[in-house]
Amino acid sequence: MVDAPVSTTAVLPTPTSTVLGACPHDCPDTCALVTTVRDGVAVKLQGNPAHSHTAGVLCTKVSRYIERNDHAERLVQPLKRTGPKGSGQFEPVSWEAALDDIAAHLRALQTDPETIVPYSYAGTMGLVQGESMDRRFFHKMGATLLDRTICSMAGGEAMVHTLGAKVGMRIEFFAEAKLILIWGSNSIASNLHFWRHAQAARRAGARLVCIDPRKTETADKCDEHIALLPGTDAALALALMHELIVHGWLDHDFIANHTLGWEQLRERALQWPPSRAAAVCGVPEAQIAALAQAYGTTRPAAIRLNYGMQRVRGGGNAARAIACLPALVGAWRDRAGGLLLSSSGHFPADRAALQRPDLLAGRQPRTINMSTIGDALLDQAKPVKAIVVYNSNPVAVAPESGKVVAGFAREDLFTVVLEQFRTDTADYADYLLPATTQLEHWDIHCSYGHTDVLLNRPAVAPRGEARSNAWVFRELARRMGFDEPCFSDDDEALCRSAFAPGAIDYAQLLEQGFTSLTLPEAPFAEGRFPTPSGRCEFFSARLQAQGMDGLPDHVPNYEAAGSSTEFPLAMISPPARNFLNSTFVNVTSLRAIEGEPLLEIHEADAAARGIEDGAVVRVFNKRGEHRCRAEVSRRARPGVVHGMGIWWRKLGLDGTNVNQLTSQRLTDIGRGPTFYDCLVEVERLAPSSSTGGGLG
Repeated sequence: MVDAPVSTTAVLPTPTSTVLGACPHDCPDTCALVTTVRDGVAVKLQGNPAHSHTAGVLCTKVSRYIERNDHAERLVQPLKRTGPKGSGQFEPVSWEAALDDIAAHLRALQTDPETIVPYSYAGTMGLVQGESMDRRFFHKMGATLLDRTICSMAGGEAMVHTLGAKVGMRIEFFAEAKLILIWGSNSIASNLHFWRHAQAARRAGARLVCIDPRKTETADKCDEHIALLPGTDAALALALMHELIVHGWLDHDFIANHTLGWEQLRERALQWPPSRAAAVCGVPEAQIAALAQAYGTTRPAAIRLNYGMQRVRGGGNAARAIACLPALVGAWRDRAGGLLLSSSGHFPADRAALQRPDLLAGRQPRTINMSTIGDALLDQAKPVKAIVVYNSNPVAVAPESGKVVAGFAREDLFTVVLEQFRTDTADYADYLLPATTQLEHWDIHCSYGHTDVLLNRPAVAPRGEARSNAWVFRELARRMGFDEPCFSDDDEALCRSAFAPGAIDYAQLLEQGFTSLTLPEAPFAEGRFPTPSGRCEFFSARLQAQGMDGLPDHVPNYEAAGSSTEFPLAMISPPARNFLNSTFVNVTSLRAIEGEPLLEIHEADAAARGIEDGAVVRVFNKRGEHRCRAEVSRRARPGVVHGMGIWWRKLGLDGTNVNQLTSQRLTDIGRGPTFYDCLVEVERLAPSSSTGGGLG
């Protein structure tokens, strides 16, 4: 028999109360939540005003979370496929029958467990529902390991090889900066609570500069916008270094005492005068020179770096180059100076205790990169025979989705999907298992934007027969005969094991829903970088040992703007403001705001192709084609188009989205995806060609 869900209903508050929680989504803000529950129903969701980083404010997306939780299309019972793969045809089945059959299929593959692949990412950022019992289960099986690179690995590894870890400024001190470079980030849409600090700094006289190919909502509100071409960020950073050097805007004491590889970096930077970078970046030389002067002569100066700029071939090198800048001018001396890409390296989470890699028992399974899942599923030499998908929607979000779809459409691929809705990936499942939402389960959260740990308590009972991810893998482990005590840990016990005893104040977590790490205000004011040398490493011996350049450099895109006459337009695919990856696309109120899939195009590029605003266009390259509506937009610079994402394929005009066009090639550092390294052509379709699937 299937056990009842553990550690959920026993703690549910009644009849009216408030429950403390945490936003689960892939966002640096990691907001603290307060849910008001009346008679077992969530009636109000708000930001926790007691949490300084949240300050009672939620983004538009998460403020609609109850609408998502109570959505009429929520999956509420296990389903078994009855029609062809991709048809979305299912019939109800009991949990017991579904889990018994899934376990039987997996048991049959245990003689070669590497044919089994887990596929998950940041559908929840929680340590319990995202990376605990699931990892124990697959480690015990000896299944293929998943290289989870699809978002942040290039930039994250760049920080490790330069600063020593994914660490940086504390977000609250941006409010005291006098110059803020917002680099590769549409903060208003994707980092709202940082924007509050940026606005405070500006009111106090700070200058804000946005560096981004797209004229984002954030760029609109900054003092200056530098609209560089995609994949040219390292060239801009090196030109800034050139100007710092030739004008003497350097902190020689900090360089001498707290950096490694200065002479080599100096030699490289002097090869990049602003004129050279201007030609590469497609921006005025004078704008580069003025930015360098501002950065070199303003104190404190801060850089808010984000992940958009590292989704190209040279993304790791670009992030390294930018990370070198604060050490050159001594910006780290001030708590309001330096740089922040991610704060995740500050958190002492005990991932070994959660994930139990010891269960591999010395085995070294193969690793598949999640960004190349399309190729992996079509590889006949070492076939994938079963895939279990949770916390992700790869058919929509993985690159070169034509191959991803073909892989998931294989009738011989046994596919299990844990989901809350019938996503594009869910349509290809053999078994579709209903998952709980954040309002229905326990979890514990770190952040990559601030330095607080948050606890999420279940506020309401699961809808229908929905069960937490951890519960599902516990049940599968029992059926597989895994008898290690760790497979009996319930969800709350997993929360308690996420940090070693004494690492955080768990009693405070229970009482107020969050607890703060004890950290210095200025992490590198006295140097002491967590690198092997203890210094900011302009030159990385570790990278050199891997056969890479030890110094950061400009690495041109695989598909650089202007390099093809057949596909003359560079395409990036930034997130639509009211979606988060492919989450929230099916929330009616949010989709109504976005309208439909759009391609933003500059008026000159549109006019050259006879494209009017609102026309249906075909966007294409050798990997595929995608049809959508064109928006002739001031947000696009000449030569660059924006395929706004990430729409579910089934909601597009022709059953595709922009990832039909992106490639599976990887970044220089970190094995990350290159979504923004993509050339296309665009053509207007005749009215008779624009009919298709519709936006139903």
